[in-house]
Amino acid sequence: MRTFFPIGLAASTLMLLSACGSDSTDTPTESNDMTMTENTSSPFAVLDADAPQAEKIPLEIEQHGITRVDNYAWMRDEKWQEVLRDPEQLDDNIRDHLNAENTFYEAATDDMADLRDTLFEEMRGRIKEDDSSVPSPDGDFAYFVRFREGGEYPIYVRTARDGGDETILFDGDLEGEGEDFFSIASVDHSPNHELIAYGVDRLGSEYYDIRIRNIATGEEFPETIPSTGGDAVWASDSKSFYYVERDDNQRPKRVKHHVVGTDPADDILVYEEADDSYFLGVGKSQSGEYIFISVGKGTSTEYQYLKADAAPGTKPTMIAPRAEDELYYVGHRGDYFYIQTNADDAVDFKVVRAPVSDPGRENWEDWLPHRPGVYINGSVLLKDRVIRLERENALPRIVVSDYDRENEYEIDFDEAAYNLGLSSGYEFDTDTFRFTYESPSTPDQTFDFNIETRDRVLRKTREVPSGHNPDLYMVERFSITADDGAEVPVTVLRLKTTPVDGSAPLMLYGYGSYGATMQAWFSTSVLSLVDRGVIYATAHIRGGAAKGRQWYLDGKLEKKKNSFSDFANAAEELQERGYGRKGETVIYGGSAGGLLVGATLNLRPDLFGGAIAAVPFVDVISTISDADLPLTPPEWVEWGNPITDKDAYETIAAYSPYDNIRSDVEYPPLLATGGLTDYRVTYWEPAKWVARMRDEAKGGPFFLKMNMEAGHGGSAARFERMKERTHDYAFALKIFGLTEKAPVSHSN
Repeated sequence: MRTFFPIGLAASTLMLLSACGSDSTDTPTESNDMTMTENTSSPFAVLDADAPQAEKIPLEIEQHGITRVDNYAWMRDEKWQEVLRDPEQLDDNIRDHLNAENTFYEAATDDMADLRDTLFEEMRGRIKEDDSSVPSPDGDFAYFVRFREGGEYPIYVRTARDGGDETILFDGDLEGEGEDFFSIASVDHSPNHELIAYGVDRLGSEYYDIRIRNIATGEEFPETIPSTGGDAVWASDSKSFYYVERDDNQRPKRVKHHVVGTDPADDILVYEEADDSYFLGVGKSQSGEYIFISVGKGTSTEYQYLKADAAPGTKPTMIAPRAEDELYYVGHRGDYFYIQTNADDAVDFKVVRAPVSDPGRENWEDWLPHRPGVYINGSVLLKDRVIRLERENALPRIVVSDYDRENEYEIDFDEAAYNLGLSSGYEFDTDTFRFTYESPSTPDQTFDFNIETRDRVLRKTREVPSGHNPDLYMVERFSITADDGAEVPVTVLRLKTTPVDGSAPLMLYGYGSYGATMQAWFSTSVLSLVDRGVIYATAHIRGGAAKGRQWYLDGKLEKKKNSFSDFANAAEELQERGYGRKGETVIYGGSAGGLLVGATLNLRPDLFGGAIAAVPFVDVISTISDADLPLTPPEWVEWGNPITDKDAYETIAAYSPYDNIRSDVEYPPLLATGGLTDYRVTYWEPAKWVARMRDEAKGGPFFLKMNMEAGHGGSAARFERMKERTHDYAFALKIFGLTEKAPVSHSN
């Protein structure tokens, strides 16, 4: 239920932002007439009677001759699509229940309010509030993003290429003033540098309105283009752009061509995708010569193209029609398209090239052969060089090559675990590219690298104003052994003074889906845990692609349980090695990582002292059986289709956290979060899960914290986002008994 970002301008924009340091009686909720007892086995002094007890309204669901009963299906508003666009449409009974859950959570954790304030001040103190990204050149100008001190949102700016007075293109603080929610998808300048098109969401539902503005005059054009993905891909003439329109189910369905100054109702339909299981996107080649229209799901992709200077109404040309179990991604240089693909059993991908004049599969020729175990993450095609981002044995690397592959070299790095980011920038004819380097203990650094001289110039190191000494930390990378003998990488961050003798608390993080790899990032927020003596570990389990695409394939569909057993085994072996104690480890994950948390809790609740599941995908069998939900059809290749396939139904039903709550064991305290306008993991999933846990499971307590004014990612305002994170960390510190523990000093 998440999105894949190939390397390109979208990734470049994300890099700019990350470089700035941005981490009644009728109601179905009824009173509880249970005896007033305190849960004495939990660090949370709460009364069971105070917890909301959701009414049970049994709904029988039959699939493949198998009947299951869902007592809390009523929490899904029948008008959920309208709620995404207007949260005020939410049914009053459901709203009352969610508000009751929030009230219970706030009352039960009121004693942590001061700790949350302290954590917030720590996190805020680690970011440079008036930070800015390194300017990215484009023609006569350089574009960058900055924040003002105390500001919540990015400010998009440009100067002359070599510096000088700045022009504010879009002031996020000014534009978002007074909004309960405000998110900027992108601010895209036209090729002639005269206009910007920007996408804004004011609900958290990820429906973005695109508007257009004249840079020199500040004039706002009259048209508003609604229900888009938020990105504008400009045509060469700077008079029009392409965008993706989303339907009422939040699915990207149509690519349209808008001419500036005209009524969006007259926009030209360029392409419409009929298959709901495919995502749709539009972008431009690094060369600037072609517009690419892509459709794809986890097992299949397809590209069409047209010239970036094509007249409105021009129909795109197919590169190669979609084929099941074949992926390909396209770039351009000169007379050729360069195509990254897993065709011909190239599990970890190879690169082929095909003539622009006739790019069908029959004309694909290997340019970079498949190398098993060397996973190609993506590439940037410049005029004279190709820069590849690869990963081998869970570590990334950057490789520079000419187009004849006669002159090829890697860029060297030293630490045991680190992360690399590659920016495409705006320019094609250049001998410089940009990358970032970071590790769990090393703040991210931005480098410009000269392809010819191989000189790297440090352009920026993230500042930590309150102080940060990397020498205080130990970063470790080792493997644990899975049930079937697979070696699962684990990355650990701890203070060098934190003992590895079983006495220190452990937080274990994971994700393990969609081939997404949890990188060895530097996180200023995680330091608030580590500086108090918490060991922070990330398990690179199957379902991700830390060890290549096969690592991903071995953690999906009928092999999905590998993700959960890998995670449980990681926790157990870490404890056996002295990294944490059995029964006192907190596990943490979000979205599909929330599924990981829920399924692992059901599998081995004895290992854990607490669990945090952010916007968790836990009602798996019901969600993946509902073709009307926005992301269900594209997800069948990840989980299986339980509507048509009984085996898939039985596999999913056997691990779906909501459907496998155990009554024979004690569960640790649980914090689940959600967002009312979240279309990726709908609000009712965590709400139903917590209600059922509270009714059927022993242990706890079980908390739900629902953001009534945001979607999947929570608040888009940077300080509000920090405040949300403090709830997670304070919850963990409460379990660890570290609420009074002062962090280590970074003063010299």
